[in-house]
Amino acid sequence: MATKGFIDQFKAARGRSVPLVGVTTADPAATMERLMGALKTGSAVLRWDVIRGLTPVNTTGKNLLTSARVAGEELTNPQDMLTALNGPALAKADGLVVFMVNAHLFVKDAPILQAVWNLRDEFKSNGRMLVLLGAAVALPSELEHDVIVLDEPLPNHEELEAIVREQYANAKRAVPALPELTPDTVSRSVDALTGLAAFTAEQITAMSLTKAGLDLDMLWERKRQAIEQTPGLMVWRDGDSLTDIAGYDNAKLAVRRLKGAKREPRVVVFIDEIEKMIGGAERDSSGVSQDQLGQMLSYMQDHKASGMIFIGPPGAGKTAIAKAAGTELGVPTIALDLGGMKGELVGSSEKQIRHALKVITSVGNDQALFVATCNSIGTLPPELRRRFTRGTFFFDLPTAEERTSIWALYAKKFDLTKAQLAAKPDDTDWTGAEIKQCAEMAWDMGLTLAEAAEYVVPVATSAKEQIQRLRTQATGRFISASHPGLYTAEDHQVETPVAAPKARSYAMQD
Repeated sequence: MATKGFIDQFKAARGRSVPLVGVTTADPAATMERLMGALKTGSAVLRWDVIRGLTPVNTTGKNLLTSARVAGEELTNPQDMLTALNGPALAKADGLVVFMVNAHLFVKDAPILQAVWNLRDEFKSNGRMLVLLGAAVALPSELEHDVIVLDEPLPNHEELEAIVREQYANAKRAVPALPELTPDTVSRSVDALTGLAAFTAEQITAMSLTKAGLDLDMLWERKRQAIEQTPGLMVWRDGDSLTDIAGYDNAKLAVRRLKGAKREPRVVVFIDEIEKMIGGAERDSSGVSQDQLGQMLSYMQDHKASGMIFIGPPGAGKTAIAKAAGTELGVPTIALDLGGMKGELVGSSEKQIRHALKVITSVGNDQALFVATCNSIGTLPPELRRRFTRGTFFFDLPTAEERTSIWALYAKKFDLTKAQLAAKPDDTDWTGAEIKQCAEMAWDMGLTLAEAAEYVVPVATSAKEQIQRLRTQATGRFISASHPGLYTAEDHQVETPVAAPKARSYAMQD
């Protein structure tokens, strides 16, 4: 929802004398400033917070408190303030608007809940309005049908551009030697700030100004830190690209084809081992996992978010390709940890996932690609699997040809010597992660690959039955990550273990 749509909805509520409105916002001060512009001149406007009590926002509000002889600073208790609004001094203030800051911290207490409800009919009768501002206005059931809740979006590109230009102009007045702000710098700055609240964007822009102008790397780093203040979100930057990963050409091609699509992704949302996060939602007696599942389903449908599921045994390359998708597409990658959003307080988990999805919407300009990995898809609800409209890909253990490419990749990455590479171990049914583990140990401890292999127990050995079940389950149902078309169990040919280590030539230097 664009900011204009949010303001229009508020105006419509005001025009129809809606008495109780909740507004979900990450920046109450900026929200009040925006909403003030939507109010008719002459309306008395007051603000309440738990420290300063009831204070005027405009001259009409100040005159009201003075004439009514209301000592606003004495009304720091929310129950007293709400009761006073219905008292003889303020009850006749037609058209009064009261902003209650951080209302979500109080409305679930029984006395406050009742005091808010008591205002409904009285406020309706003479066009007054109580605006409940909060990071997440999660209403108790007793108020759900009495309070209209509006969700203010984070600043859009035009608003962020205005913030960048204003902050830069302020700095240039103080330091005239600053270079002129170029359109390219503005565009890249807006990309870096997308997903942040207005006040946060202002502060980050100001802190990223140097004598040479805007430091975009600093802007991105501060933006990453700001986003990671949201529980369950982590930003990846500058990871491997798909060319740094050997094998699984069909899955990589599917990602590359998204570049230049009509709804080209603007952010990649990575969910690791999704089956552990929401696969057992129906068994969660607290209802938190069920709410998270519901939020995911609604979000992906309402926002037309596309998605891909990567299934396969541990270490098969699913996570590596998922992480590389953002780098390949040139967009941010945000890891979404649903478990990290489960709070101890009632309602906090719901608030956190809603805010996280709001941030994702803003960062990706409402064009998100969800990429989820899982080791077993059987526990995922069918309705969730249907939301991942870009396909479910099965990652089998790499073939002998793919393993040869993987060995060459990590031999180069870890700069292994000819002596270390002289005897390649028996890598039958090894995963890419196991090849990396072996190569890294050889580099770290100065071992040959054969010596390092003594510390590797392949998942094909430790989880043989699980892998076979996965292959049976995937046959004819999922897309092959390695080649075009559906996966079949025959794709994985049984290999004869290498009888003895054989020398393999690598074009590497000592």
